[in-house]
Amino acid sequence: MPKKTDRERLADLEARQRMIAEEVEKTRRALRGKYAEIVTDLPVEDLTEREFRDLLVAAIRCGGAAAVTALRALPEVSASSQRSSPAHTKSSRRDGPATSMA
Repeated sequence: MPKKTDRERLADLEARQRMIAEEVEKTRRALRGKYAEIVTDLPVEDLTEREFRDLLVAAIRCGGAAAVTALRALPEVSASSQRSSPAHTKSSRRDGPATSMA
């Protein structure tokens, strides 16, 4: 078998790199799809879109384990008092773009 030139080796490596990048993206989308399916089982309608986005961004930024630990330390809130809270009434909802929490 003849030895490949540097140019041929480079072309082969670049092709493999593209295939791996496509596989990474495909796997990332599949994983995100699985996580998105979880959301359909949660009562996210109790949150504004901004609250939901901010909650996820903060949890991802600090790490899942740290976010869960911090949230578990909070006192339990009953569903009826949560829904009657002024922060969750339609008139006080602010669904504007999320601001940076940095």
